[in-house]
Amino acid sequence: MLSQEENELITRVGPGTPMGNLFREYWLPALLSEELPAPDSDPLRVMMLGEPLIAFRDTQGKVGLMAHNCPHRGASLFFGRNEEGGLRCVYHGWKFDTEGHCVDMPNEPAESDFKSKVRAVAYPTQERGGIVWAYLGSRPTPPALPDLEGNMLPGAQAWAYQQSANWFQILEGHIDTAHVSFLHYGGIQPEDVPTGSFSDYQLRQRSAHFEAIDTAGGAAYAARRPAGPGQTYWRIAQWLFPSFSMAPPGVLGLGKRNACEVPLDDNHTLTYQMSVARGRPGGNGPNASMNPIPMEPRSSDWHGRWRPIVQPENDFLIDREAQRTNKGATGYTGISGIAMQDAAVTTSMGPIYDRRQEHLGTSDVMVIRVRRRLIQAIQAHEKFGTLPPGVEDPSAYRVRSGGVFLPEGTEWVDATRELRKAFVEHADLDPALNGPL
Repeated sequence: MLSQEENELITRVGPGTPMGNLFREYWLPALLSEELPAPDSDPLRVMMLGEPLIAFRDTQGKVGLMAHNCPHRGASLFFGRNEEGGLRCVYHGWKFDTEGHCVDMPNEPAESDFKSKVRAVAYPTQERGGIVWAYLGSRPTPPALPDLEGNMLPGAQAWAYQQSANWFQILEGHIDTAHVSFLHYGGIQPEDVPTGSFSDYQLRQRSAHFEAIDTAGGAAYAARRPAGPGQTYWRIAQWLFPSFSMAPPGVLGLGKRNACEVPLDDNHTLTYQMSVARGRPGGNGPNASMNPIPMEPRSSDWHGRWRPIVQPENDFLIDREAQRTNKGATGYTGISGIAMQDAAVTTSMGPIYDRRQEHLGTSDVMVIRVRRRLIQAIQAHEKFGTLPPGVEDPSAYRVRSGGVFLPEGTEWVDATRELRKAFVEHADLDPALNGPL
């Protein structure tokens, strides 16, 4: 469990908070590129790390991300006119480019140089793999973007969804493989999947032995189960500073994907999913083919982006009859879809769970390690200005997750070192080995 002070340290992300300051050392996803579909399209409200911002795409296609209050008299730039290379405040006509420079001040005398002395708060952005990345830190020269192959390789795609819960609650769900055999696959039996697949052994023994290690960019864990004669099934996953994760489904060496939790504020989080894979049907937005979750129509309020139709307010549309019959992927919970099953249990804890009440077991070894690593990094950053892992080492993100069969008694860290490296092709690996789960 965590003390109240430690819980506050990790979960609070607003400007000036220790965790907020640590987040601001990294590039983070701010929005999907599709949310600003064309040059001079409508400005967009973006809440990020407790900071209200306005995003816009200028005439040349560059994305700007700036404080929503005009530096003149504080009117929101959300109402601005996106025109001719800048965003113009409708209150007095001041116009700002994507870097925050005031490029026009029509209510001042023509001979005045006042506009050269005024800047809006604006943050650097980069677009890659369908995501607009933003750097909200104070360094004049931002670090490099992390080397995430799911966001870099040809065919990279991204989608997002919002949850009404703290970012760390959601992340802890993504680095917890123990729940998968119950929450997601509780209604599936071994006879429902191919014999000898990863899915088969995961269902035959729903408990596992867990190990975790520190890595250059964060931490990795492995869950061990017995497999065929003389073999062990290892299920390996990654966490990377500050809030990236790579889930273990699939065959180790093949998966090119990751998730990232980005706090809108302390109580709302956007999860971005990045992958090099074919799109999945679902959703109703412009990027619907890539988003498997049906979404509410977008609204222009601060929390109006990427809200799933199923929410705590409608009990995630739980089907109690399906739950009673306990058949298939939906039956155990009565809630449809892996992401929404996760969201139901995560949000049911409340916006920020009081971790003094929990009782951790052996299956929580990764949760414990990540908490410790994160607390140490926050404290070192606050006390000594120590840069946290990965900020200046984009190669630390060149890792993969997935399952693998190893000879019984083999030490997994060395045996899987090459398979855990990203940007390496393994033509000999068969994705069917995973099974359907």
